[in-house]
Parts: sequence; structure tokens; C-alpha cells
Amino acid sequence: MARSAAVSIDAIIQETANRVAERVSGIIARQVGDLVHERLKVELGRNVTARRPAAARREITRWVADARARRVPTFVIELTGLDTKKKIVAKYGPGASFERGKPAPRAKG
Repeated sequence: MARSAAVSIDAIIQETANRVAERVSGIIARQVGDLVHERLKVELGRNVTARRPAAARREITRWVADARARRVPTFVIELTGLDTKKKIVAKYGPGASFERGKPAPRAKG
């Protein structure tokens, strides 16, 4: 008889432990989820503020011929008929200044 009492006590303890684990695991999962959510908001907030704000695009109205320039503005291409900075620097010389709405500078030599 002592043996069946021990088995039933073990079964009761196991069943109770399973019920408690089910309830507690849900609570723990929610708590961990909330903590992760809050931490992500903090981390994402840091990254967003750490980045430089995007520069507002402005229309280029003045450009100086320079072989190291990244690109030639469209208005200079339309004004000169030349499509590369090398050609423009070769024809007008380094430092030639182009402005939107004004005639092209004199070509060198």
C-alpha cells in the first residue's frame, strides 16, 4: 500500500509541476518578449539618431570644371555638348566656371 501511495504522490507532484510550468512559461515568454521589444526600441533609436540625416537635394546651378569632379551636371552637358569631365576640362581648362542660364565660358586656346 505504501508503494501505490508513493506513485500517486509522484503523479500528483508531476501533474501540478506541469500545470505550474505551463502557466509560468507563458508569463515568462511575455516578460522576455516585452524586454526584447523595449531593448530593440532603444537600440533602433540609437542607430537612427547616430546616422547623419539625409542631405536635402538641391538643384546645381554652378559648376567648376575639375578633373576630380564626381559627375558633370546636366545643364553643363547641354550647354557644351560634351558629356565627360575630361572633355570639358580639355576644352575649357581646369577652373572654368559654368552657371545655369548664362553662356559658356570661353574655350581655352
